[in-house]
Amino acid sequence: MGDAVELEVAGRTLRLSSPDKVFFPERGFTKLDVARYYQSVAPGILRALRDRPTTLERYPDGITGEWFFQKRAPKGMPDWIPTAHITFPSGRSADEMCPTEEAAVVWAAQYGTLTFHPWPVRRGDVDHPDELRIDLDPQPGTGYADAVRAAHELRAVLEEFGGLRGWPKTSGGRGLHVFVPIEPRWTFTQVRRAAIAVGREMERRMPEQVTIKWWKEERGARIFVDYNQTARDRTIASAYSVRPRPHAPVSAPLRWEEVGAAQPEDFDLATMPARFAELGDVHADMDEHAFSLEALLDLAARDERDHGLGDLPYPPEYPKMPGEPKRVQPSRARKDA
Repeated sequence: MGDAVELEVAGRTLRLSSPDKVFFPERGFTKLDVARYYQSVAPGILRALRDRPTTLERYPDGITGEWFFQKRAPKGMPDWIPTAHITFPSGRSADEMCPTEEAAVVWAAQYGTLTFHPWPVRRGDVDHPDELRIDLDPQPGTGYADAVRAAHELRAVLEEFGGLRGWPKTSGGRGLHVFVPIEPRWTFTQVRRAAIAVGREMERRMPEQVTIKWWKEERGARIFVDYNQTARDRTIASAYSVRPRPHAPVSAPLRWEEVGAAQPEDFDLATMPARFAELGDVHADMDEHAFSLEALLDLAARDERDHGLGDLPYPPEYPKMPGEPKRVQPSRARKDA
């Protein structure tokens, strides 16, 4: 695996063991390649993670080995990496790492972290999200081009309801994510309600292309607006995160004019460093904005009042939530009836 090496990251010296361990056999990328990648985009990924409780998706032996999500701060974590105490829907809680320095990202790479999953909150207030995150998830029979069409309609919806602005990025797969910085005034439940309102409005405008149906059997060949990605303890891979797929793709921040022109396969462990060196972080201005959800919450209230459209099912691991409809897939409900 080779002798350990030392990496200099923003004034800190970090030790990287087994630098030659192959993490991506198809491309030949090693653990050292991953660490150096995170060195090269450190200001960008720190912007995405700064002060956020962060779950680590770890592959200690590369993408062909065993992997796991690390929610609790790892033992032996340096004291210069702070934590935040967060509570899960089950009522259990944990202290999660909250990167505040570029070196924290490379430190996590030493332990096989490929993907970083930050909460949409800051450690100073872990109960009020400061981002509305919209996940455009292609279903079987659809692809990235379909997600692009949905993203452009989403941009129009956001502008219409409150003058909101979203920052798009590739998921690292076939989908797109759009993040909207918001004022940290609303609970997870309220932010999820706003996401549902967005999804329903998109479904009305693009009924053959977009769905907000939770049950897979009802989605069809459409883009699913995954509103439950805004529920407490559900996270989305951060910008610049490496994704555990054979070609080593990364979740790439985009400018709106690039949505549709660029393709997900354009961005990987080898190509993103050059893009970052040329353009820097194209989402660098996100933290300069904080929008209101009032218009979307008004839309949600009108949907319920005028059309009887209330809450939607939560993920299966969640306790039954107030106002939630029966959590059973339609085909099973018909059979039981």
